Amino acid sequence: MNITRRRRSRFIGRLWSHADFVKLWTGQSISELGSQVSVLAIPWLAAVGLHVNPIEFSLLEVLSFLPFILFALPAGVWVDRLRRRPILIASDSARAILLMLIPILWAAGALRIWNLLALQFLIGGFTVFFDVGYQAYLPALVERDDLVDANSKLYLTSSVANVAGPSVAGGLIAAITAPYAILADALSFVVSAVFVLRIHHDEVLPERDAGEAHPRMWPQLKEGLAWVIGNRQLRAIAASSANFNLCFNVVLAAFILYAVRSLHLSAIELGAIFAVGSAGAVCGALLANRIQESIGIGPTIVSSAVLLSTGSIAFPLAPRSFAIPVLMFGYGLLSVGVVIYTVAQVSFRQAITPERLQGRMSAAMRWIVWGAIPLGTLIGGAIGQTVGLHFALWVGAIGALPTFLFVFLSPVRSIHAIPDEVAGSTKAETERALASLDVAPMSLAEP
Repeated sequence: MNITRRRRSRFIGRLWSHADFVKLWTGQSISELGSQVSVLAIPWLAAVGLHVNPIEFSLLEVLSFLPFILFALPAGVWVDRLRRRPILIASDSARAILLMLIPILWAAGALRIWNLLALQFLIGGFTVFFDVGYQAYLPALVERDDLVDANSKLYLTSSVANVAGPSVAGGLIAAITAPYAILADALSFVVSAVFVLRIHHDEVLPERDAGEAHPRMWPQLKEGLAWVIGNRQLRAIAASSANFNLCFNVVLAAFILYAVRSLHLSAIELGAIFAVGSAGAVCGALLANRIQESIGIGPTIVSSAVLLSTGSIAFPLAPRSFAIPVLMFGYGLLSVGVVIYTVAQVSFRQAITPERLQGRMSAAMRWIVWGAIPLGTLIGGAIGQTVGLHFALWVGAIGALPTFLFVFLSPVRSIHAIPDEVAGSTKAETERALASLDVAPMSLAEP
């Protein structure tokens, strides 16, 4: 009883009383809810309003995530050079303006698939800077001991948005059509920017080494990659995450078209599948911190990876006569695993990374992990058009099954507590930290 009260007191007293974190949390929560509208509305607009083929449909997802391949690593360097809060504000504002262009072009009768693809690419570019800056900003905003709790709270509201958002999106699409439903997402980015603008945290730029008044891009970029690729634990997490993103996006590339054209699901039914299925993510966010405290950070990462590895199989297995309940169950199982896995591994990464490398570490992980998304989407679209949409679902689901093996067969499974904070305010300290974390320092050598 006393332990429970202490935990509840910690939940209420620490981060709930952290005014700047609450502002970041509130703005991000509203933005996440709005983004769920576009997650369904933009593909629905392409499939129903613009009547695209499977290749054009897959290009929407490809161009949304292609910026992570092109811009993530340079973005990480800039995030470590500049203050991160202005980057978050500018990124939110730019995405709001770009999203507003979609209903404007539609109303003018000028929206074409190529317009939509270009806007998706630009929105994705600003999302790169926001996501890299966001994950680098959090460790500076809250105490290290609060990272798992902070990430759990952030993913809890994100998961709630995943539950409510698709239903809201389906209703908005039915009521005002997909192009105008996207305005809700644009407004959410405006609100998010306002909340981040009101944060009063005095952000201090990481110290630079002597003689690095004007550091070069390439050596700094390599240093961030070295931190991720040279560490056996981070390397295993990156491989596991990339394999899941690759294979699950093969599934997603075919699923909406398959659901509309083969299962004959309506926008409301499709929204309900995502909403009820993603309710598992809420459970995952609520349980993530408790599970991590009970079995350790490493076993939490491994066990949750098992769930996200197996959930995709429900998509090709769903029978046409009984599709909706099967799809809801599979998506829910997958969502539990994804959120617990994400909270655990992101908190671990943030805790062991020096402040001066937070942006580049996040960017390197995004480059590897999210870079697999457009590739998987393109593969899924190609298979869907040449062989069949149902076959593409099978390819992605089977490919996702061994995802958990990358972390299970690595040192990750033996980590029971988040390691002590790593020093690394200068490159020399970082190289010593690399050695202590079993990272190959030779990868830091400059050209």
